[in-house]
Amino acid sequence: MQQIRIGMIGGGTVGGGVYKALRRNGDLLAARVGIRLAIKRIAVKAFDEPRKVAIPHSLLTLDWREVVEDPEVDLVLELAGGTTTAREMVLCALRLGKPVVTANKALLSAHGEELFGEARRRGVNLYYEASVGGGIPIIKALREGFVGNRIERIYGIVNGTCNYILTRMKLEKVDFEVALSEAQKAGYAEADPSLDIDGHDSLHKIGILASLAHGFWVDPRRIHVEGIRRLSKLDVEFASQLGYTIKLLGVAKKIQPQTAPGKSPAKNEGLLVAVYPALIPNSHVLASVNHSFNAVFVRGDVVGDTLFYGRGAGQDPTASAVLSDLADAALDLKHNTRQRVPPFVPHDKHGRLLSINEAVSRYYIRLKVVDRPGVLAAIAAVLGKANISISSVIQPEGREGDNVPLILMIHEAPNKAMADALRRVARLPVVKANPVMIRVENLD
Repeated sequence: MQQIRIGMIGGGTVGGGVYKALRRNGDLLAARVGIRLAIKRIAVKAFDEPRKVAIPHSLLTLDWREVVEDPEVDLVLELAGGTTTAREMVLCALRLGKPVVTANKALLSAHGEELFGEARRRGVNLYYEASVGGGIPIIKALREGFVGNRIERIYGIVNGTCNYILTRMKLEKVDFEVALSEAQKAGYAEADPSLDIDGHDSLHKIGILASLAHGFWVDPRRIHVEGIRRLSKLDVEFASQLGYTIKLLGVAKKIQPQTAPGKSPAKNEGLLVAVYPALIPNSHVLASVNHSFNAVFVRGDVVGDTLFYGRGAGQDPTASAVLSDLADAALDLKHNTRQRVPPFVPHDKHGRLLSINEAVSRYYIRLKVVDRPGVLAAIAAVLGKANISISSVIQPEGREGDNVPLILMIHEAPNKAMADALRRVARLPVVKANPVMIRVENLD
């Protein structure tokens, strides 16, 4: 049986998981694909760093170049993380004609266009199933399963930390800080959770999916991002009363851009790519995706609606996705089909990315206001002047103190008009805190 020798960079959580999975299911994988995968060398940061999976010292080196430049290494597995040295590692491997498997979403978000271009020029492949959704095979689905579809919508719950926090807030009726602390104790959130709760991890992932689905590279700097820091248990409770669940969504959807009143309609639709918390109907399947699970909803013009669900992070789910890529890479090497499925095909060079200001949405608004007559009229006057219509109002009774929450549900309105109006509302003397605005996604 032919043997493919792997050079691995990174021996931490994911690297250890891959090593363990190959030891556990290496024979099964070899029987299925007809190729035996063997780890030749592993580059690590330090020999004595703590590892959950024991790796023989004879495989380890501190110099990643000893792995990448080893002539006996057939393919390179990059699991080091980061975007600077990792970029250098991957480029070095590609220039040596070696295919690369990576789980590095931040690297692909920041440098994907460059790396895919280098792979194309060198006639080798770059595999990245594990970069989005852990063990969910969403990359393969978009690249291969839906190759005959125009992708109209992608909605992704792609950050397990945020989903765990929002689930705890809903089920246990606790506030954000309590749910975050629980997530940290359970190991779902880092000591510094900003990458997750501020939406940047989701940004990396939805950017990759949007680029792959729509055929032009989405600059991560142009993706609108909002996290979940400002959400409170009040928002979760009121959303539930209204028949909704709050989820942090990565969104990539084709829309007709909004034009100002009096101007001619925009000619061409564009692509909106964004990350934000949203109210979604309890009747939709995404509303039932709880705890640390991920899910990606994809609508194609031929296939219709599809859903991919599973664990989006962790040692074993990510290792499973890496093994899938290793098998594909090994088969491509064996049959000399190194770019049978190119990593990224720029098939829409005229694709246009829209800003969030060009989008139209419905909105949930929470205000903290003085409890006296005329408050709602003052707020409605500001919104009415901006041509923004209120669809319903909730002002709960029995709240102590002079300041009370006021919940407004807003009909469809342009994002820019809504944001400008809320800035004016915030300056009203009767409004005692910055408004909280959450978009409403019907997922239609």
